[in-house]
Amino acid sequence: MKDAQPKAIKLEDYREPDFWISETHLEFDLYEEYALVRSRLLLERNQNADKKAALVLHGQDMELITVSIDGKELALDSVFVEEESLTINDVPDKFEFTCHTKILPQKNTSLEGLYKSKTMFCTQCEAEGFRKITYYLDRPDVMSEFTTKITADKTAYPVLLSNGNPVGEGDCEGDAEEGRHWAKWHDPFKKPAYLFALVAGNLCNIDDKFVTQSGREILLRIFVEDKDRDKVSHALQSLKKAMRWDEDVYGREYDLDIFMIVAVDDFNMGAMENKGLNIFNTSCVLANQQTTTDGAFQHVEAVVAHEYFHNWSGNRVTCRDWFQLSLKEGFTVFRDSEFSADMNSPTVKRIQDVSFLRTAQFAEDGGPMAHPVRPSSYIEISNFYTLTVYEKGAEVVRMLHTLLGPELFRKGSDLYFERHDGQAVTVEDFVAAMSDVSGRDFSQFMHWYRQAGTPVLKVKGEFDKASASYTLKVSQSCPATPESAEKQPYHIPFRLGLLGESGELPLVLQGEQEKSQTQLTTRVLEVTKAEQTFVFQGVSEEPVPSLLRGFSAPVKLQYNYSRDELARLMRLDPDGYCRWDASQQLALQVIQSVMHALGNEPSPDVDERLLEAFAHIMQDKALDPAMVALMLQLPSEDYLSELATTIEVETIHHARNRVRRKLARSLFSRFESVYMRLSEDGDFKVDAASIANRSLRNLCLQYLVYSGQKEGLEYAHKQFNTASNMTDNMAALLAIVHSGSELAQTMKASCLERFYEKWKGESLVVNQWFSVQATSPLPGTLKTVQQLMQHEAFDFNNPNKLRALVGSFAMRNPINFHERSGAGYRFLADQVIELNKRNPQIASRLLSPLSKWKKYDENRQTLMCDQLRRIQSEPKLSKDVYEVVSKSL
Repeated sequence: MKDAQPKAIKLEDYREPDFWISETHLEFDLYEEYALVRSRLLLERNQNADKKAALVLHGQDMELITVSIDGKELALDSVFVEEESLTINDVPDKFEFTCHTKILPQKNTSLEGLYKSKTMFCTQCEAEGFRKITYYLDRPDVMSEFTTKITADKTAYPVLLSNGNPVGEGDCEGDAEEGRHWAKWHDPFKKPAYLFALVAGNLCNIDDKFVTQSGREILLRIFVEDKDRDKVSHALQSLKKAMRWDEDVYGREYDLDIFMIVAVDDFNMGAMENKGLNIFNTSCVLANQQTTTDGAFQHVEAVVAHEYFHNWSGNRVTCRDWFQLSLKEGFTVFRDSEFSADMNSPTVKRIQDVSFLRTAQFAEDGGPMAHPVRPSSYIEISNFYTLTVYEKGAEVVRMLHTLLGPELFRKGSDLYFERHDGQAVTVEDFVAAMSDVSGRDFSQFMHWYRQAGTPVLKVKGEFDKASASYTLKVSQSCPATPESAEKQPYHIPFRLGLLGESGELPLVLQGEQEKSQTQLTTRVLEVTKAEQTFVFQGVSEEPVPSLLRGFSAPVKLQYNYSRDELARLMRLDPDGYCRWDASQQLALQVIQSVMHALGNEPSPDVDERLLEAFAHIMQDKALDPAMVALMLQLPSEDYLSELATTIEVETIHHARNRVRRKLARSLFSRFESVYMRLSEDGDFKVDAASIANRSLRNLCLQYLVYSGQKEGLEYAHKQFNTASNMTDNMAALLAIVHSGSELAQTMKASCLERFYEKWKGESLVVNQWFSVQATSPLPGTLKTVQQLMQHEAFDFNNPNKLRALVGSFAMRNPINFHERSGAGYRFLADQVIELNKRNPQIASRLLSPLSKWKKYDENRQTLMCDQLRRIQSEPKLSKDVYEVVSKSL
């Protein structure tokens, strides 16, 4: 790679393909050591293309056996085969292309294309995996009608699946084919190759049915290994809820006769929306009370919905090119987020999403891999399946929803689906539909798609008692990012309210008729200039502004709240997000004051107002317990790091711990009271109320253990021994393993051993066991992680195991990963170098903690850059890893 550096692909260079493929006919012969693939493609020259253009198809890692044009076999020396392509000169304008290739799925550790997961053949073709199966125009704007025939050993692979509807099956004839069988599938809806799927394995299926709004009965079928058949009912129920919700909210009905999901243990992603045949990571589909936490139950529900919603926002209408990835992912994340909000608690869901965005995506925006929601260039598209494309992309769609309101937004989405069904389109097409139904000009709004970075919104408020007015001065800016220093002002929906001593005040903008506006206590202002002023009249008392309600835009808000003002917001604000954010800002101010004091005194005080505010929250019976749990959580070390100019790893860790210990000890009896009150929870249920109670109860347990008092650990040990569900079991284990007390250390080894012995047959539970140990903040955790990599349950080729152990340590354990010697950096670089040879996609994703070196002190910067250069010096660096390393340095 050092001799021939990979070239960047640019959005501005897009042009249509030279050929279209109207029909794709595939035949797979699967064997234990290889697979044979025969493809027959009906091609036609693009009328807009050069009439003499050669046929250039994508393809890699395969052996070409034969190739034919219109039934005439070509001499292989007349076909130009390179590392990633096949070229044939002088082809007709309309013809049939046939090729026969041999591939080795059993040796495909990249988990892209066709590969073997344990005893099962399966595929992952997004983004560019199909080119590892056969020669093809592997790009999203080439949409074709697929027919697929699969042949395999009947005993080893009784289940043979592909996209669409089944159209035939039977036993193979002839002595050479004895013991083999075949199945044929046809997908009537044109799709790009990235949505192709194939599965062959020994699986059991659990079925259900769904009757659509037009009265059609759809067969729902989930395939799993026989041992997992008891973990499927939650996913099936989630699927039916999602299908009904998409009909009710978006008017979208399912179109095939069957909808299938297959659970696969070796999978780079969470799940994949292949038309009619969704392939899921086991972690995103398997769930039951004994093996699954509440968070995982909710994750399964959300992912099942997300992939189902793609049937329209991604499959029926797809991307013209990979720069438009957020067209399907941002829109669908928004849709699945709204679904989860409707199924559970809207406020809690919103806070969870915002917390994740502010911590992880804002950090991405501030790092070397920062890019717009629609990137302008990439070297390896797999590196752009990012939080910016998905989560920030969803926030951009949410802002359109906020600006238009639900009714106009629905009209816009209806127009979008109607106008572009069966097409590969762009972000502009989506926004144009919203503009056309509303008559609004969204040209400035498009900056959200074109500019990288997180905008900063600075707000100042002034109350004038004499004129009974309140003035808000708002300015916006966006920091420089790798692709651009100069940023144009964004179109920002800014939702707000004003709080008096006893509640909300009416919002009347200067110049408006007061009569018609007196009932408005929440408004959406539109910030479109670098500086704007808004004056509210008829304000009878000095208010506290409740800003960015519902987190109405993905911006960093700067307003100089006093601690007393934050306490008022925590007490009175009807907006759940703002109430939670006030608790975070108050805790943040207290932690930061302790950070500043740590250098001067060993035991700085913790502001009593935080203790009083937390005590008040626990007494508020009107609050949802899940909301209480969220408000009682201190800002994470990652969020504190995101806000810092230079990350002081030890100072952040010790200051946060000091505040947490003060809360735990001062409010011990209150935490104990709430914990005991919620202990009798009756039968296990996965509903919003039950999940809320468990979340608050287990947060209280964390504080009780962290207090260092013997009683707290005794509660945890008892809960670990008696828990009837994985949520409570895992919460107790985490509290014990992460506690530094002497008593906890005597319990830890036996608890970990007992947990593993009980659950060693459940791969997903073992992943949690790895993660609990990898995230321990105690000294010596790196050594523990290195030892666990030799454990019988660890598999270096399994992405879930890597994420649970290596990823958890590098991304969720800052105090140990950033240990001053740089040992954590060396450890991660070692894993990335080895993974670069096996699975470049996972290697590049694990690399991200090292890419943020610029925010650390000089010593850590040097150590991190040393490891990045060591990776860069590897002789055969994949495009995935090369791009991240080169941009980081």
